[in-house]
Amino acid sequence: MTLHLKKAELHCHIEGAAPPALALAQARKYGVDVSGLIEDGSYVWSDFSAFIVCYDRVASLFRTEEDYALLAETYLTELSAAGTIYSEIIVSPDHGNTIGIGADAYLRGLAAGIEAAKAKTGIEGRMIITIIRHLGAEPAERTARYAARRDHPLVTGFNLAGEERMYRVADFARAYDIARDAGLGLTIHAGEMAGAESVRDALDIVGPSRISHGVRAIEDADLVRRIAAEGVVLETCPGSNIALGVFPGFHAHPLRALRDAGCRVTLNADDPPFFHTSLAQEYEIASQVMGFGDDEIDAMTRTAIEAAFVDEDTRATLLSKL
Repeated sequence: MTLHLKKAELHCHIEGAAPPALALAQARKYGVDVSGLIEDGSYVWSDFSAFIVCYDRVASLFRTEEDYALLAETYLTELSAAGTIYSEIIVSPDHGNTIGIGADAYLRGLAAGIEAAKAKTGIEGRMIITIIRHLGAEPAERTARYAARRDHPLVTGFNLAGEERMYRVADFARAYDIARDAGLGLTIHAGEMAGAESVRDALDIVGPSRISHGVRAIEDADLVRRIAAEGVVLETCPGSNIALGVFPGFHAHPLRALRDAGCRVTLNADDPPFFHTSLAQEYEIASQVMGFGDDEIDAMTRTAIEAAFVDEDTRATLLSKL
């Protein structure tokens, strides 16, 4: 068991972290029929496109600043109970606008939840603003400008998520320039639903310090060597990759091969209840299924803290807890 190990997470979409029980409570609150969405306490979807639809339906159950405070506090409290000392949640101001409360109230609610969880458990949390790939370049640049203006101490990073097989990385270069100029940490979804070329494009065009997923870099040995040489951190999410059919099983997952090649890897849960996982379970899989020892897993946690989008005082405090 890995309960004794300290844990850290760099990659979790906050709406995707909503436990089905909380989603059901929200559905009752708003009188929403969730048949076909939640069955036997689990979210229902079949492939990546259906997962996106399911995700959006669950997200639509959170409609107020208070709802988002509850969601963030619930998730971070659950993480802390499993020994987690740090979490970065991926957040979408566009969603705040879509549901009508606005981006400011959306972030305010999430921040309140992060702060409540910290007051209760000591867990440290930050927010990574994401742009949505399948919405295209213009909304992405608008969100980047919002992120650049949003001087909130808990907003520290910038990401690109969504359907990886739509548009090119180059279409979002301007958005990333805006975020970089604002001093935000940069990561980007690549090498999950698309192959190694997606990761190469991300490195060439965006120059991020981290790649969200990045596991399909394993398809190109030169690219793996480059990732290792440049010290780019991979936010690997094994449970998510298996659930979405990126690899046929944990025996085929490249986490160990990437680590052995010198890449800096971390453990993350992505959208945990959707993929029947949790951060604790990802650590358990690394230990019991993939055969990593405690020291090797601790090294991944240390890598996550070293790569976290936090100020240096906070980083030193977190490292001292390992």
